[in-house]
Amino acid sequence: MFGNKYGIRSIIAFIHDLVAVVAAWSFAFLFYVNFNVAAVPFDLLLDLMSWILPVQAVIFLWLGLYRGLWRYASLPDVKRITVTVALSAVIVSGIFWQLDFLNVVPHAVNVLAPILLLLIMGGSRLIYRAWKERRLYSLENYEGKLAIILGAGNTAVNLVKDLASSRDWHVVGMLDDDPRKLGTRLHGVRVLGGIDDLPHWVHKLNAGHVIIAMPSLSHRLRRHILEMCSEIGIKALTVPSYQDLINGKTTVSQIREIRLDDLLGRAPVVLDDEGLHGLLTGKTILVTGAGGSIGAELCRQIIAFQPAQLVLFERNEYALYCVQEEFQASFPGTKMSFVIGDVKDSARLEQLFQQFRPTVVFHAAAYKHVPLMEHENAWQAVLNNVMGTYVLASTAIRFEVKKFVLVSTDKAVNPVNIMGASKRLAEMVCQAVQQSIKNHKQITCFVMVRFGNVLGSAGSVIPKFRQQITHGGPITVTHPEMTRYFMSIPEAAQLVLQAGLMGGLKGGGEIFVMDMGDPVKIIDLARDMIRLSGLGEDDIRIVYTGLRPGEKLHEELLSANENTVPTPHTKLRIAQAPEVNEQWLTAFVERFEKIEALSDKDAREELTKWVPEYSPNGEALYEQL
Repeated sequence: MFGNKYGIRSIIAFIHDLVAVVAAWSFAFLFYVNFNVAAVPFDLLLDLMSWILPVQAVIFLWLGLYRGLWRYASLPDVKRITVTVALSAVIVSGIFWQLDFLNVVPHAVNVLAPILLLLIMGGSRLIYRAWKERRLYSLENYEGKLAIILGAGNTAVNLVKDLASSRDWHVVGMLDDDPRKLGTRLHGVRVLGGIDDLPHWVHKLNAGHVIIAMPSLSHRLRRHILEMCSEIGIKALTVPSYQDLINGKTTVSQIREIRLDDLLGRAPVVLDDEGLHGLLTGKTILVTGAGGSIGAELCRQIIAFQPAQLVLFERNEYALYCVQEEFQASFPGTKMSFVIGDVKDSARLEQLFQQFRPTVVFHAAAYKHVPLMEHENAWQAVLNNVMGTYVLASTAIRFEVKKFVLVSTDKAVNPVNIMGASKRLAEMVCQAVQQSIKNHKQITCFVMVRFGNVLGSAGSVIPKFRQQITHGGPITVTHPEMTRYFMSIPEAAQLVLQAGLMGGLKGGGEIFVMDMGDPVKIIDLARDMIRLSGLGEDDIRIVYTGLRPGEKLHEELLSANENTVPTPHTKLRIAQAPEVNEQWLTAFVERFEKIEALSDKDAREELTKWVPEYSPNGEALYEQL
């Protein structure tokens, strides 16, 4: 009848409505006699109330008028009250007819009383809500943060409605470039002008925050708004992305700070959910490098498809511990195993595959930091990235894994560094292994996926810039013209899954190339991060340090002897790379199994024998240093 949590409030509301019934009928009689109190038939009114009040009470409770809170009263509540009043009017009229009251009660009173009851019940609730939202108080008495909303579409309107009940925010105006909306009021908030008028209205209204409520806004306009906010020294916030709102992950009122991926302008990834369910659901999935940025995100994405078991394989104990803590708290319903090991350790892999029998393997484990691998660690990069891939691939074949997905990199294209050359050689190993098992009619399908930098991954430029800003600068950029391809970690992981599903279209051994969009200047990235931190270039200096060993000025997605063919997915193409045969693989294995250790120089020379497009620049750069 009355909820436990709000029982007392509901009882008070119930009593209020019964009083409203008495008031409505009393005023109906007063209206009928032109407010001549002496002419009101109080005896008749008392008799009527003895019948009407019980009937109204039963109907009020039956239709559930007291399940909500008045402070959230809205149009659905008014509709419910209207239905309640209309139904009670019909029932009361039926009782009057049975008791022969219809000839006693004036028809005007019988019609007017329900109308007055509707006005009193609905009006009191809306007035109470307005009072709770402090709309009856002047702006000077308001203690919340003053905000201007950019946009006047559905998202902005919903945001105004959500913030109306918040003590933390007060919306003082809206800005939109649609001239038809200029001067209109949306839920009591006026559309003051266009977006470029932001500096004027911020100063005039003394607003301290700007909230971008346009989820589909282009990244160029979003960057322009951020620049304006930086110039006038105001905090810029945004609502969740359109994709998150559609997926129900967030609500409009979950305001957050602008992130770098908001400025990239990347369209959301559309996945073949049905196909991925067939690949992942109910299967045992193994992810190597599960403690890294890409590996961990792959695991998060895979869990959404309800695998029978997820095996997270990682060499770094602390990284795996952190992932274990997160995943066991976030995904308690998923069966997971957290396994320490090295992809070069064939005995450990044999034990692992024997125990879990994975159906799909995502190989994300690799040494990826370009300058670090270039000096003192070159041979370790080759061992880990190339021989680790070969050992893992061989084990996968023996245990009849259906799909083996190698996470590669755009640095494998015309490589100039150890990391890129080792990843290209890892691709070639997978290509050769695929040719080998075709000849022996084995079932494993190998897939390689290339993409560029991901925002915020371990060892990337983003955490470095963030740390430099925290310390007050300067931000170090190697070259003013340096560009890189960027995407978000979730987007990269989703496309790896999609490529894994599509692998086998050309018989296996395909190299998928992601649509990375337009390259981004690193200097622009640095400036964006300074603005996002609420600072300007006067606060944080940018200095140029020169190219580091193994770095390119511009990354590539295809080598000179590669073309691409389209796939059914708009963000994935297949690179037509030179084929590598079984004889090549035999020679490679014989050679690399004999080598115990090589110097950096010898490792580069060895790689040039196996990767024709590799042009090392590490030694020359170190001589310059």
